[in-house]
Amino acid sequence: MILILNGQPYDTAADTVAQLLKEKDIAPDGTAVAVAEQVIPRSQWDTTPLNEGAAVEILTAVQGG
Repeated sequence: MILILNGQPYDTAADTVAQLLKEKDIAPDGTAVAVAEQVIPRSQWDTTPLNEGAAVEILTAVQGG
C-alpha cells in the first residue's frame, strides 16, 4: 500500500501506526504521529489503521544544544 509519509510517497506493508513505526525502526519515546492531520495518541497506535493514500506525519524529538 502507498502512504504519503512526511510529504513523500512510501510503500508499506504496515496495517497500523505501530507496525509502521516498527517497520521504520522508530522508537516510540519522543515520537508523535498524525494521520490525516489528527494526532494519534500513543495508546491508540496499535489500533489505528492505515489506509491506501493516508497522509501520515511522524515527528521525533531531537536533543541538541
